[in-house]
Amino acid sequence: QVQLVESGGGLVQAGGSLRLSCAASGRGFSTYAMGWFRQAPGKEREFVAAIGGSGGNTYYQDSVKGRFTISRANAKNTVYLQMNSLKPEDTAVYYCAAERSSGAPSQFDYEYNYWGQGTQVTVSS
Repeated sequence: QVQLVESGGGLVQAGGSLRLSCAASGRGFSTYAMGWFRQAPGKEREFVAAIGGSGGNTYYQDSVKGRFTISRANAKNTVYLQMNSLKPEDTAVYYCAAERSSGAPSQFDYEYNYWGQGTQVTVSS
């Protein structure tokens, strides 16, 4: 069983930056691929970024490439999402998720086994 707790959300102006953190409890953190997803009001949840267990493989949604960076610190059981050049369309609740996987991390939410409660990110224009 893995429990995930996100933090770092908030209100920021367009062009600003935020760093989200997701702290995991439980054993074997490095055996899980980790992903970030987001859900804006009235929209479906969408993939943002994912990282393999060792941190060697990373994947991004096209709209965040070059602006967001996913990373992890396995010694701290934590995954991060550095978000730069934020836009109003980035406004959403951001969720981290853990996938039991030894391969490439998935971009599909149904393949993730554990989810955090979410953290709100609001970008004002």
